[in-house]
Formats: sequence, structure tokens, C-alpha cells
Amino acid sequence: MKKKLIGKRLFSIALLLTLTASALIGCGKSAASETQYKYGKIQLPGKDGALCGAPTYVAYEKGFFAEEGFDVELISADFETRKIGLNNGTIPMVNGDFQFFPSIEEGVGVKVVDGFHNGCIKFVVRPDSDISKAEDLKGKKIGVDEIGGTPHQVASVWVEQAGISALQEDGEVTFLPYSDGNLELAALLNGDIDVAAMWDPLGSIAEKEGKVKVLFDLSTDPAFAGKYCCFLFASNKVLESEPEKVAALLRAYHKAQDWISKNPEEAVDLIIEGKYSQISDKDLAVSLIKSYEYPSEESRAAGEHSIEGDVKYFSTALNEIGYLKTGSSEFTEKNYYAVDLTKE
Repeated sequence: MKKKLIGKRLFSIALLLTLTASALIGCGKSAASETQYKYGKIQLPGKDGALCGAPTYVAYEKGFFAEEGFDVELISADFETRKIGLNNGTIPMVNGDFQFFPSIEEGVGVKVVDGFHNGCIKFVVRPDSDISKAEDLKGKKIGVDEIGGTPHQVASVWVEQAGISALQEDGEVTFLPYSDGNLELAALLNGDIDVAAMWDPLGSIAEKEGKVKVLFDLSTDPAFAGKYCCFLFASNKVLESEPEKVAALLRAYHKAQDWISKNPEEAVDLIIEGKYSQISDKDLAVSLIKSYEYPSEESRAAGEHSIEGDVKYFSTALNEIGYLKTGSSEFTEKNYYAVDLTKE
């Protein structure tokens, strides 16, 4: 009987020690997690379904944000929500295109701090369409996601360079907005519009299925090829109060861009498995990811891209069609900011 009591006591003590040790280990993990996140929790837009947003998904899934001290929550945020968040500092950084430039001119408190990737927009027409170049768009109806959005701005630049006025009031082209890309594609196939200016991957999927042919590809068109169409924009409020936070975020993005440039197939697997984009065709997704030319460490070191030069180029184009009032040199000087990425 005594032996049984002693055995039970020993077992109880052993169990107590095990539970205590587990609790201590758990506390250690918790403390380690809190220490790891130097900058705490932040929200970043990362649920818009765009394939070209890959660096955000990769930095989240591969732990690059965490390595740089961030506990990131990916959120859905439309253009207006992004502007408000940047302006008040609740969203420290977003990826976006030169659609932001007019908003910056109007007073939204952000700076262009880096490049994100090359083109991700295509203009598609029906297979039997006789439209083959920009000059053919005079008198045509062009579908876009929104008036003032990037496909609209790109199309405006493209037709203006061909000598066609992009102003609605001049009546040389008509832009029709469709909030849903699938509705825009349906409008094209039904003959309600002549051209659909679309974000990837919808246009590319439709092309592969034989439903459309590509009229314009932002990544290869001579006027846009080799240039960042999309940039990283940082909140002025965060830049002024916590510049090291912006630098840390950029380092995380650089790690993600470099990883994608060297592992495009694995990046696509991650995107498809995580349901970050509406694409299941891996081969097509890989070809698109490669076409975006995410910068590698080597390309950055070699200075293959001039972020400041691309800001100036697109601000010039937008100024020429009346979307920007500020001259490109003045706009670039005021609104491009080169962040010091050195770790403290």
C-alpha cells in the first residue's frame, strides 16, 4: 500500500514538473513572439486577388515581414480605403500604380518609395475584330474597371500617343466602366464594347481559351516595356515619424521580389494554394509572373531600374493628357523619396 502511495506521489510530482515546464516553455514562446515583432501588428492590403500582388503574398507566407519585425494582417482595401489609410498612417505602405499620382497631387500624404513590378494590364478584342493598333480605336468603346483607374489612364496615354483625344467630351473614344472584370469581358463578347482594358489574369485566361485576342500588353508595348508601372507608396505620416519602419517594410518586399524572380514556379504554387488570385492554370500564371520582371538583388545592385526615372516618365505622360497639372520634374522631386535601407 505504501509503495502504491509513493508511486502515485512520484507520478503526481512528475506530472506537476512536466506541466510547469510546458507552461514555462509556452511563456518563452509567447515572449519570443512579442520580441520578434519589433514594430507590432500592422495591416497591409493583400486580398484584392491580383496576381501581380505576389510580393505581398510571398512576404507574408515566407515570413519576410516577420523577419523584419512585423505581425502583418492582410486586409481587403479598395482605392479609397488605401488613400485614407495612407493619409492617416493606419496603413503604412501599399503597392499601387500611377493611378495614385493625381491623388498625390490633390494632397494625399504619400511618397513613391520603390518600384514593384512591370506591366500587368492587357487590352483585348474579339477574335474577329479588325482592330489591330491604337489608331483603330477612334470612335470605339473601351471598357475599363473605373474612370480614372489605371487601365483607363494607360488606354488614355496609348490613344493620345496615336493622335486620338482621350477626353470623353471630344467624343473620339468612349470609356465605359465595369466594376467587375467578368462583366467587362461579357460586354466585350456580347458586342457592347469594342475593347476591354483589363487587369491580369482575366484577359490572359480568356486569350488562352480562344475567346479574345490581345491588342495591347503593358509589359511588352514599346511605350511601357522595361518600366515599373506599379510602385510602393509609403505614408508620409509614417515616413516622418518612423522612417526605420518604412525601411524595414521595404527590406521585406525586396526579399520577396528577389525570391519570386528566382523561384517563379514555387511562387505560383504558393499563390494558387493560398487562393490569393483567381487563376488555376499554373503554366499561364508562371509566364505572367515572369513577365512582371520582379527585381532581384542582382538587378538592383546593377541599377537596371531607375525608380525616379519611371516616376518622371509616367508623370510626364499623365501631364501631357491633362491628368496631372504639375510638371514631371517638379512632381518627381516632391513625391519620390529614396529610403535609407541600412539597418540600425
